[in-house]
Amino acid sequence: MLQIKLDVFEDFRGEYVETYNEALYRDHGIDAKFIQDDISVSSRHVLRGIHGDSTTWKLISCLYGRFYLLVVNADNDSEDFGKWQSFVLSDKNRMQVLVPPKHGNAHLVLSETAIFHYKQSTYYDRSTQFTYKWNDPRFNIWWPIDNPILSQRDREGE
Repeated sequence: MLQIKLDVFEDFRGEYVETYNEALYRDHGIDAKFIQDDISVSSRHVLRGIHGDSTTWKLISCLYGRFYLLVVNADNDSEDFGKWQSFVLSDKNRMQVLVPPKHGNAHLVLSETAIFHYKQSTYYDRSTQFTYKWNDPRFNIWWPIDNPILSQRDREGE
């Protein structure tokens, strides 16, 4: 994972943030080619994930609100399998997290509403994805709440 702090220009009118610049990111060693952008809008205590696949890079940011982002190594061949990191992303801190292939990500909304944005290096294909239960005991993940709002997929890890 790589955490990126975005530059914010502020003046009396508000603020301006450049969320992606291919040349700038490439100059800093990020050469993933992003081909699809997605957003999800969720309410407080909604938890989405843990999802991922073996080929997709994701560049994740929070456009509005605040969420707890979890990234877990899902590479069965890695000695770091199951290790995880967490971040708090918000429209105030303007952080991004680059998630590599073979890593799952999940997010838990901490504000009333949050807009989760991610750029992907592949087109979405549910059939190639893995899903782990949000509370899979192998990972011993710390979550800020005990009873999140979950989809059936995320509750059962299908």
